[in-house]
Amino acid sequence: MKIRDGAVANRPIYVALAVTTEGRREILGLWAGDGGEGAKHWLHILTEIKNRGVSDVLMLVCDGLKGLPEAVETVWPRTIVQTCVVHLLRNHPQSLAFAPGAPTPHSTIRFQPGSDLTDEPPDR
Repeated sequence: MKIRDGAVANRPIYVALAVTTEGRREILGLWAGDGGEGAKHWLHILTEIKNRGVSDVLMLVCDGLKGLPEAVETVWPRTIVQTCVVHLLRNHPQSLAFAPGAPTPHSTIRFQPGSDLTDEPPDR
């Protein structure tokens, strides 16, 4: 996103989105970064979120942001940190390959870049 702060510059916008145990989605906040965010930056953001009342986080899904897992460990030590499936597939497509001759699963998840993940039965 282009942001004017003395000069116009492209800066990332980070969104914290929560899904409650009831399945309700809530935006916890938006933050503009400078592209050099690290553990100290994420610790500040996560502490801010915790101070606003988020006392426990079961799982945090992210795209491999540097320093974020360490900050999560500090703020919510029991939280599971998971790489988002889209980034996992982009960075490690070989992890979906099945060994030749191995049985195929009863259902498969098919991924096509630019589309949603769909749960489809295997070809028969």
